[in-house]
Amino acid sequence: MNKRQRIAEENIVLLNLWHQSQQGDSLAFCQLADKQYRTLFNYASNFTSDREFVKDAIQDLMIHIWERRQNINIQFVTIYFLKALRNQLMQEFRRNNAAHPFLDIDEAEHLSDYQTVETEIESKERLTENQAKVRTAIEELPRRQKEAVFLKYFEGMDNEQIADLMQVNRQSVANLLFKAITALKQHIHPVSHLLAPLLVLFL
Repeated sequence: MNKRQRIAEENIVLLNLWHQSQQGDSLAFCQLADKQYRTLFNYASNFTSDREFVKDAIQDLMIHIWERRQNINIQFVTIYFLKALRNQLMQEFRRNNAAHPFLDIDEAEHLSDYQTVETEIESKERLTENQAKVRTAIEELPRRQKEAVFLKYFEGMDNEQIADLMQVNRQSVANLLFKAITALKQHIHPVSHLLAPLLVLFL
């Protein structure tokens, strides 16, 4: 089973829980929230180091979604939750920027999700030397390029979904991916064969 198939199957499970939640099944919603929590927490942690603030934000988000569940149409669960959390965080930071001086709002708009996948990879498998080189090269990319690469090749999103989440047009996503892949090939030429799967998906 390839990554896209796995993501599609996971989404079916999540959608099933969501549809049960819409019918008022609070247990199904708790299961859905539990499955999404780690991804949401890691994502929000890229915007602020205040862990308690992150926990509160996720709790508020879950309450908001539960209360409005009957009026929400979801096709891709994880994408919806990530986008909803991002919008909520941006609104909260703009309202209370003085309470969170460590956050640069303009900078936060361009933060990468790569740390999320890096943490998950390191916790599940031992990176080989070549994999580490690829990871290091990705870390050196500009933040918007890193975010596009993460969403495309680690989250399995298509360009339209990435554009929606990053709030740019599809051509901008294509440009970011092209520049990222070009830069990666230049930085890790000795192990450029590892980029083949990425290039196939991109082209």
